[in-house]
Amino acid sequence: MPRIAVSADEHCSLVAWVLDELQRRGHNVVYFGPAAGEDAQDWPLVTCKAAALVQEGTADEAIVMCWTGTGCTIAANKMPGIRAALCHDAETAKGARIWNHANVLALSLRTTSEAIAKEILDQWFATPFSDDAWNKLQMARLRALDTPRRSQDA
Repeated sequence: MPRIAVSADEHCSLVAWVLDELQRRGHNVVYFGPAAGEDAQDWPLVTCKAAALVQEGTADEAIVMCWTGTGCTIAANKMPGIRAALCHDAETAKGARIWNHANVLALSLRTTSEAIAKEILDQWFATPFSDDAWNKLQMARLRALDTPRRSQDA
């Protein structure tokens, strides 16, 4: 059973729907964020908790959410090995999997309806990473960006 880390800085109907939908699809879900009725939490903190599980290999992938989806995408992408994609539609989710080998899906709590979220999740889980030579080269180039570079002045 795939393990999915999920985070949200605030609890709303989309968060509840995503958690229920993932369980319905047979995923083992680990959630970071407030429960219904609890105060909001800082998006960089909850996002990094979810992405860290992907980083260390204890989660297969993550879904991170904040009001616009931008903040959680930025926070997740600061972490080596994480390739987070902010997806507002199913076609973007499909492309993020094929060409970017995205391992973290970011969603906007403000703009994502349950119907759109379902379409996004359908494509996300149905689309494998491309394994052609060109895409493998692009992923190698991304991994090279994770390695700290020495300053020219050092």
